[in-house]
Formats: sequence, C-alpha cells, structure tokens
Amino acid sequence: MPRTQRNDNFIDKSFTVMADIILKILPTSQKAKEAFAYYRDGMSAQGDGEYAEALDNYNEALKLEEDPYDRSYILYNMGLIYASNGDQDKALDLYHQAIELNPQMPQALNNIAVLYHYQGEKLKEEGQDDDAESLYDKAAEYWKQAIRIAPNNYIEAQNWLKITGRSEMDVFF
Repeated sequence: MPRTQRNDNFIDKSFTVMADIILKILPTSQKAKEAFAYYRDGMSAQGDGEYAEALDNYNEALKLEEDPYDRSYILYNMGLIYASNGDQDKALDLYHQAIELNPQMPQALNNIAVLYHYQGEKLKEEGQDDDAESLYDKAAEYWKQAIRIAPNNYIEAQNWLKITGRSEMDVFF
C-alpha cells in the first residue's frame, strides 16, 4: 500500500488530499505525476524516520523526474538522510549534484558548509590544524554563496565568518 494511503494524522491527510487534487488538475505528464507521488511518499517516510523507505522512494522519483529543479530537491533530501546517518561523503556528493542542477539552493550550500566545518573541527581536534583551516576556508566559501542568495538566513554562519575574518563584507543584508 502506498505510504500516502497510510497517513493517519490530519495534516498528512490534508496534504495528501491537496497534492492529489493538484496532480489531477495540473497539466503535466503521467511520468511527472508518478515522480511527484514517489517524492511525496519519500518526504512522508523521511518525516517518520523511515530512511530506507524514503531513499527507495526518492530513487524511484529520480528515475522518473526529468525537471532539473525538481531533481535538485530529491537529491537534497537524499543528502539530508545520508548526513543524518553519518555518511558525510555521500551527503556531500548529493548536495553538490543538487547545486549543479539548481545553483540557487542556499540550503544545500549551507549544508555543504556545515559538513566541511564539522570535518574541520574533527581535524583540529586531531592536531591537523593546516588541514582544518583548509576545510574552514571551503566552508566559508559555501556559506558566503548561501548568504548571498538568502541574506537574512544563516546568522550563525555570518557571525562565524566575521569572527574568523573570513568575511569580505561587514553586513550581508
């Protein structure tokens, strides 16, 4: 049974009903509608912490989805799952793929920066200061890109950039 038929709370049911109505009236191909259904089921499973099921749905959605913008969000959500499960390399790869398809995705840029910063912190703890600084610089570049797109977001990153002297601007917004 598709996940959307198992939703048991009001919000999930309401979202499903609205999404189904939109899918019926939207002038789009059957393939795109199926891709969206898999994406929606993936989001639902991800929200429930059912990551393997979510990844299965996202992979099915990727097989069907042709729109680069929509594909970028599928890849981004897959990256979230891999990051939360500790597979940072796979998460970084998926975030980079998402950005290739949608360069105006600040949340993916931010998440790349967060992962590079985290990796830098680990190297610093191990006494590898030069390698840590290199990762901090990479994080800074991605945070700057994210902040340029969404200047009112990522306040902690803006503060970190300023405190560490990695910001060329005094104020981003």
